[in-house]
Amino acid sequence: DPDSGDNGLLLYSLVNSQTSEFDIDENTGQIFTVSVAGKAGTFYLEVQAADQGTRQLTAQTTVNITVDSSSSNNIVVVVLDQKINAVERNMAEVKRVLEDKLAWNVYIIAVYSNEAEGSARSSTDGSTDVTYIKITAFDDTNQEVPAEDVKRKLTEQKSNIETELEKIFSTPVTTAIEETSAESASPELIATIVLSVLLACVLPAFLAYVVVTTKRRRKYEQQDLVKKQTEVIEGVDNPCATDKNGSLRSLEKPEYKNN
Repeated sequence: DPDSGDNGLLLYSLVNSQTSEFDIDENTGQIFTVSVAGKAGTFYLEVQAADQGTRQLTAQTTVNITVDSSSSNNIVVVVLDQKINAVERNMAEVKRVLEDKLAWNVYIIAVYSNEAEGSARSSTDGSTDVTYIKITAFDDTNQEVPAEDVKRKLTEQKSNIETELEKIFSTPVTTAIEETSAESASPELIATIVLSVLLACVLPAFLAYVVVTTKRRRKYEQQDLVKKQTEVIEGVDNPCATDKNGSLRSLEKPEYKNN
């Protein structure tokens, strides 16, 4: 914008804030990731630039972002002893420092304040004093840089990176590299495994209970049926009737005594 003053001050925004995977620096227009962990595909962002004049003028454009899940093996987690709100406010500057000291293009994949995978913005009040930044780097030929090379460079430049970050946050900053083991299972997978184990334990007991209950019910029904049949038989003239002990008894006509 060739204007000066408020008429030349441009602020950038995502129209309707249509996605939670990305955010934009309102002053520079730089788009960065908030959380794309476990996601892949093309995202379409409608970006607006607006001047701050009395008669505000705006312009919009569509930005297509393709997320490639192949980068998952070369993700490095950088740990800062700063609150997540402070890191998010200065994300563009943090990215600039990393790119300057590593001499590679750095992409922010996720920013979160606890160790749970994909917990982006998990502490929105900024109460946690540790922030994790997932990054991946690409060289000048746009080839992905192996994670071990990124870690080595981060270690070599640790002092320089911390000095530059201290200027940004106006406080001493300590950085570290989070050593992650094998990819942890997602909460959904863990829940599925736990449920499967519970079902494996409970189902046999439940089936046994059903079988035993069914047998008992049938036994009681048979005993009740025999009892009813016996009562009916005893009330008729049946030469094969049984006595109370189950033995055959005679159904001869009773002898009546004269009064």
